Amino acid sequence: MAATAAETRVFLEVRRQLQSALLVLGEAKEEDMPMDISIMPSSLQVKTPEGCTEIRLPAEVRLVPSSCRGLQFVAGDGLHLRLQARAEFCPKLVSVFNQSSQAQGCCSFYCQSCGEVIIKDRKLLRVLPLPSENWGALVGEWCCHPDPFANKPLHPQENDCFVGDTFFLVNLRADLGHPRPESSPVEMRRLSSKNHFKPEPKANTKVICKRCKVMLGETVSSETTKFYMTEIIIQPSDRSFLIIPRSQFVQSVIAQCLVELSSARSTFRFTIQGQDGRVYILLWLLNSDSLVIESLRSSKCIKKFPLLEDSMKADSTSAWSAVKVLYQPCIKSRNEKLASSWESDISVHSLTLPSATCLELLLILSRNNATLPPSLRHMNSFQVWNSSFSRV
Repeated sequence: MAATAAETRVFLEVRRQLQSALLVLGEAKEEDMPMDISIMPSSLQVKTPEGCTEIRLPAEVRLVPSSCRGLQFVAGDGLHLRLQARAEFCPKLVSVFNQSSQAQGCCSFYCQSCGEVIIKDRKLLRVLPLPSENWGALVGEWCCHPDPFANKPLHPQENDCFVGDTFFLVNLRADLGHPRPESSPVEMRRLSSKNHFKPEPKANTKVICKRCKVMLGETVSSETTKFYMTEIIIQPSDRSFLIIPRSQFVQSVIAQCLVELSSARSTFRFTIQGQDGRVYILLWLLNSDSLVIESLRSSKCIKKFPLLEDSMKADSTSAWSAVKVLYQPCIKSRNEKLASSWESDISVHSLTLPSATCLELLLILSRNNATLPPSLRHMNSFQVWNSSFSRV
């Protein structure tokens, strides 16, 4: 069916667990503008004097036209409509590091930003999750004898990889020539016995990509290096480097971390802090069962469904599984009291990333928030982020 360029925006959010959907048909110029809406189980069609917008839903999603209710016009958004939806497909969350498959053969570590090889053809015999940050305190609480692990840091052996919340610990004994450590600034400490300062190097130094100069991680010891998940891609050595748009990769990694940690530790509030200890963002996970479909402006009748401009080349039959997160920025002295109260709350989990990535994430949050219908961009005093983590 041929159609002229349509100005009607279509936004559909499906909640799998609730079997419900919110449909927003927006950006009409006038409240009384003629609009013909056709809702079918597998598609939506909106006709206006300016043109036609038709969206074919993914095969996993089916609407129930007879359940339409709550039709209302919201200024700035357009028409809001709620209805039942059946989304039988529930995506299985793939871990940021697939332990079983990666440990079976050789793999290579790449800089995600430029594709530079950091570690080549590494055979990982053991890929093990690290305990939580406060595991030492738990040992002290539950053991009736002295802590056998006191002052014994967990360092991987040559063919090990330890997985933390947002990082990998890898032994670089055989690969010291690949990443280029950059010394941190010298720290001056006052000696109590003498009235002068003695320079002492900090324990950690930055690990910088040789090609693009991005911070990849930090050296923990002479042989152990911490690589942040947002900066590294790990792939089997027999595959070529997978090019993923930066913003898409960062939000996917963060979304998966939030979902995994909330499931494992029943915590839903997080602080995002830089490696310098400064808090940049407060995150509050609301749900992880959303499926978001949004039309692009196009001269074609069949639209595509991106969450970010990086994914504008996505196939027209695809959609994105997403987590809904509330966030507050904490830069330029914003939300200092709230950030302080969250930091002192034991139910809030802290995630550490490179400071540059924290600022990058803030930009992604702001841009994603701006793509939502205006009435869905805020909840109480928080802003809303629909973060995609997989295509369906």
